[in-house]
Amino acid sequence: MTASSTRRPTAAQSRLAAVGAIAVAGALLLTGCGDQTKKNDEGDSQSASGAPLAEKLPQAIRDKGVIKVGSDIAYAPVEFKDDSGKTAGIDPDLAAALGKQLGVKFEFQNATFDTLVGGLASKRYDIAMSAMTDTKDRQEGIDGDTGKKVGAGVDFVDYFTAGVSLYTNKGDDQGIKTWDDLCGKTMAVQRNTFSHDLAKEQAKKCEKAGKKTLKIEDFATNPEAETRMRSKGANVVSADFPIAAYSVKNSGGGNYFEIVGDQVEAGPYGIAVAKDNTQLRDALQAAVQAVIDSGEYKKIVEKWGVADGAITEAKINGGS
Repeated sequence: MTASSTRRPTAAQSRLAAVGAIAVAGALLLTGCGDQTKKNDEGDSQSASGAPLAEKLPQAIRDKGVIKVGSDIAYAPVEFKDDSGKTAGIDPDLAAALGKQLGVKFEFQNATFDTLVGGLASKRYDIAMSAMTDTKDRQEGIDGDTGKKVGAGVDFVDYFTAGVSLYTNKGDDQGIKTWDDLCGKTMAVQRNTFSHDLAKEQAKKCEKAGKKTLKIEDFATNPEAETRMRSKGANVVSADFPIAAYSVKNSGGGNYFEIVGDQVEAGPYGIAVAKDNTQLRDALQAAVQAVIDSGEYKKIVEKWGVADGAITEAKINGGS
């Protein structure tokens, strides 16, 4: 759903403390991800025998032993390629844990974010797992700009909560503290993301108030948006808080960017599943809940420094 124009600061810890947590997560990349990502990419098959939730899966997926995952693998620390070229991050680690419950491997396939829902519809992927915010518009297949139905929509299995942040070139915040300070500015943003929706809503708000509009430049990936800002082609970038904090800590050794203002519009990340694939959806919900209950989920979010976004219940279509 197109975001409300009312900005709601989240109840997460201060951005400085959270960025510090991301710093710890970054230090764990070399020590914590190697074995995990090897399993994700090389796909050591999980034997269905001994997997407690294997029987919940559709028989076709059990026979293949694979769940194909559409993902934009350029969104650290949620999913990205590490220095060895392996897929790493929160989502791959969680997928590996789900695979143990379900007795299958999760095979990540790279794509641009704006093609993922279409890939589900065409059955190119079984699921999309890519820091995708669960919203009513996506559930119902509604174009947020026009309000028209453009597809069948998807179901979500929620597994995390994140707000949205603004960040600028370091030492050049241009007085930006809130979204209302963006009028007359240029934002670079990854297209069709929740941040993109918020930017379009803010542009309308600026115009309604009789102020200069917010100019929006959208890109296929978040790194492209950051490059545009680094070259002074844009004043600000918006992304989900874990991504913004990770970039602030790691880009240019921490010398490129800074977060401005507080997080807004906290909402759930969901694993997207086609509407007609309810058996797979329900199996994933059971697996996410099992990983939460076992304590493995807590280890994953703490490893990546994002424990503030942890959930305790794997809901279906919990977004608004």
